[in-house]
Amino acid sequence: MAIRLDGIQLTSLSERGDVLQKSDQTFVMEVSNENSVPIVRISSGSHQVLTFSLGDLGASVKVCPAGKSAFMVHVNGSSFILHFQTEFEMTRFQNIVDGVQQDLRTKQKSVFEERTDEASATQYFQFYGYLSQQQNMMQDYIRTSSYQKAMLQNHEDFTNKVVLDVGAGSCILSFFAIQAGASKVYAVEASSIAQQAEQLVKANRLSDRIIVIPKKIEEISLPEEVDIIISEPMGYMLFNERMLESYMHAKKWLKKGGKMFPTVGDLHVAPFTDDALYMEQFNKANFWYQQSFHGVNLTSLREPALQEFLRQPIVDTFDIRICLARSVKYTVNFETSSESDLHRIEIPLNYTTHQAGAIHGLAFWFDVAFHGSMQSVWLSTSPTQPLTHWYQVRCLLRSPLYVKQGQKLTGKVVLIANKRQSYDIDIELECPRSGVRSTNRLDLKNPFFHYSGQPVQPPSGTYTSSPSESYWNQYPSNGMEGNGGHLNGYGSQDMASLSQNTNVVPVANVDPISHTSVLPGGSAQHQYFMPSSVGMTTSSFQSLTYQQGGMHKQRNRTGGGGVSGGGGGGGSGGGGGSGGGGGSAYQGLSYNHSGGMQHQQHRGPSSHMQNNNRHGIRSLLS
Repeated sequence: MAIRLDGIQLTSLSERGDVLQKSDQTFVMEVSNENSVPIVRISSGSHQVLTFSLGDLGASVKVCPAGKSAFMVHVNGSSFILHFQTEFEMTRFQNIVDGVQQDLRTKQKSVFEERTDEASATQYFQFYGYLSQQQNMMQDYIRTSSYQKAMLQNHEDFTNKVVLDVGAGSCILSFFAIQAGASKVYAVEASSIAQQAEQLVKANRLSDRIIVIPKKIEEISLPEEVDIIISEPMGYMLFNERMLESYMHAKKWLKKGGKMFPTVGDLHVAPFTDDALYMEQFNKANFWYQQSFHGVNLTSLREPALQEFLRQPIVDTFDIRICLARSVKYTVNFETSSESDLHRIEIPLNYTTHQAGAIHGLAFWFDVAFHGSMQSVWLSTSPTQPLTHWYQVRCLLRSPLYVKQGQKLTGKVVLIANKRQSYDIDIELECPRSGVRSTNRLDLKNPFFHYSGQPVQPPSGTYTSSPSESYWNQYPSNGMEGNGGHLNGYGSQDMASLSQNTNVVPVANVDPISHTSVLPGGSAQHQYFMPSSVGMTTSSFQSLTYQQGGMHKQRNRTGGGGVSGGGGGGGSGGGGGSGGGGGSAYQGLSYNHSGGMQHQQHRGPSSHMQNNNRHGIRSLLS
């Protein structure tokens, strides 16, 4: 039923707001619903003077009160004042407008809300609201120091500049921007950690320079454009969590010619071989092959279980030599790409294998670059570099492909964004000469966290000479001599000392026992702690030196589940190592007081818990 208001007078206005014409005639206003949208018609008899839809409020139609009995209306470039006979009639029209505006606010969603399930968003922001998760990321030495160096070494890009920090978290990047000379930083953070970030800013007496905005970047309004945008938006396989889209969305506040840190991201994809990993995933499904599990036949679920295990991307690290061909690189330029470019990502694959073997799937890692006006700085998650909490990700094929050295391979990777802040992954590889092809579809939201903390092993068949002979050839070849001689490089006194000082496994919970023996070659020994059903034992490992990917590295086993030597600093202890790297994770690595990695939480929330794993987290030793 239409609402009728009589005695309406009209005044037309110029673009500057001057009165052009005021009508002495009175008109009738009718407001009727058409397809649930209020339509306003102002007429005199059968002649319609003005018609507009309140459904277009905020777009082509703008209305606002003008005094106690008038309303200003702007319709398609023309402005009018509607004069009502009484305040009561003006109030009736005001109520109609208020109702429409409320409906529009209810229906209107931000870009983030349009692309994200409410449950996923709630879990996501809840996860990053914990101080422990912020600590886990901040203690990732590789991640944090790379960001700081990128800003300080490009201080000209920050000096006296306005900066926008997207997903600021604890505001650590905002502090780095101030250190580099920024005059002001807008730190946008949607999780509850924004309150603690504000507290940090005040405690560091920077409230006048770091402004914390507790909202999503898609929903904020800034009073000015910014010179540079900073963020740490990378997830597993670079794209997981879909925060890169929020990072790109922030460009609406970026000045023309402004910079983004990071500037570009490279996703690397390489075919790999790993028989043990492939069989491990298959063997898990054999649990469902039981014909009498407590009297219940489970065999009908074996195939669905196998498909579920194969759909899990595997988060861990590996020796680069398991890759049978050079990686293909897919680059995203954050300064020039748009959000929609990340809704569907297709990566064509072309390889020439440099060794023979069985290809079990595709391995993924990423590098990001900060291209400043003074220097470029790279942050890498490559298996040839110190380990970070992003690790690497591997996606298995449903069936292996067997290749010879020099063989051509083609295929593609397709990542399709979903509303769970993640991607569905389709992988495909084919041997063109034989026509043999293998595929798989995986769910990046549900990874398997496979990292155990053990040093990575080279692939089988790597050695072209006897490893045993290569080891013993390091020592004098005189073998065993008489008294005072040597046996396999050990003096007789050394052997006695070794046997006398070797401790056996304790039979009760006792404090760790330190070995004091000298290791072969006089190498310095290191303690490591191993969980045991009868308590904690200690032993000593010689420093392990190996060649990986053409880079000579040293990793010292200093803790149950930890690695060291990655560039993080000293530190050792049970479950921890030093230096390895880190970043954003769910349940994964954290770092001890001296920079070492420890088993803790990884980056990002997961859809559910599985084997003590979370969405962005790997399976670790407890």
